[in-house]
Amino acid sequence: MNASTLTQETGKILVVDDTASNCRLLNDLLNAHGYDVVIAHDGHRALDAAASQSFDLVLLDVVMPGEDGFKICRRLRDIPRNAMLPIVMVTSLDSKNDRIKGLEAGADDFLSKPINSHELIARVRSLMRIKRLYETVEAQRAELADWTIRLEARVAEEVAYNTKLMRLKRFFSPQLADLIIAGGADDPLKSHRREITVVFLDLRGFTAFAETGEPEIVMQALAEYHQAMGKIVVAHQGTLERFTGDGMMIFFNDPVPIARPTLRAATMALEMRDAADVLHHQWKNRGFLLALGIGIAEGFATVGAIGFEERIDYAAIGTVTNLAARLCAEAGSGEILISQRAYGRIETEFASDPMGDLHLRGFAKPITIRRLLRLESAVNNG
Repeated sequence: MNASTLTQETGKILVVDDTASNCRLLNDLLNAHGYDVVIAHDGHRALDAAASQSFDLVLLDVVMPGEDGFKICRRLRDIPRNAMLPIVMVTSLDSKNDRIKGLEAGADDFLSKPINSHELIARVRSLMRIKRLYETVEAQRAELADWTIRLEARVAEEVAYNTKLMRLKRFFSPQLADLIIAGGADDPLKSHRREITVVFLDLRGFTAFAETGEPEIVMQALAEYHQAMGKIVVAHQGTLERFTGDGMMIFFNDPVPIARPTLRAATMALEMRDAADVLHHQWKNRGFLLALGIGIAEGFATVGAIGFEERIDYAAIGTVTNLAARLCAEAGSGEILISQRAYGRIETEFASDPMGDLHLRGFAKPITIRRLLRLESAVNNG
């Protein structure tokens, strides 16, 4: 048969035989089918070759001087990388015991002498195919293990990200929390000083309502109130500093500085007043009277995390927060009181009534305040 008509294979085969003529025969047959062949004339040379090179298959003669093929087979199997190396024992022995002995030594198959070329190539191809399949499975297993490690790392990163995100969302709107996580803002939990606009609100009549109302009804009213106000806080990207029953404190310009924080605070306060008015009528129909009062102030505060490891809150501390709380306390039902300093930032855009100077608890000098009514554009259009 012309070698050029043969199907070309690939692979590296170790031929172990002490007879030169057998080696030449096997070399020629295998070369003709495209296999690379390395010849070892005894077991020791075979072991040296297997230790220094990688092979796809071994053709191992059984009867050799020194250590026979059974011993060499065992020693080849002792090399960890040869665990799945196909080993074919070539022998003129044909007893059942010899074949059992060869299998126990780690052989995968047998060829009888004299060699039949068609049988040789068929067995080589079959064992090569099994080895390639094993290598493919091993490569996929390694790839899967690598992907598993990467996935576990990604999951750990996502868990850490979501944990930090949920922690931040306790204080900030989702947009601000995402911005902080993405590195678009400095770590807000570190103490820092900043000018902020504070909005303080609570429900008029709540104390009496809580003392006389059924707990379930009180909790329901609070849930409705928090849900309505919370949506507005998130929509305006305010920083929620605290819930204290019916009281809420929100501020702007932290953790991310924004343009015209007082404008945003005042707009939010008007929306809150309107939403509370709707709730007021619903509550009135159920037999209890609650109405919202709001205070707005502007000034510098120290902002950051306070608390301990198991419980951390985000807080703004300073005169501005006290002023907003005092203005809220002075506000009547449905009123928004704003300090003159804060109103000076938005006076061309909002209608207001002057309230004069008030003496507020905790402040040595009287504070000039105004009652915020509505957007000036609404006045002009009216």
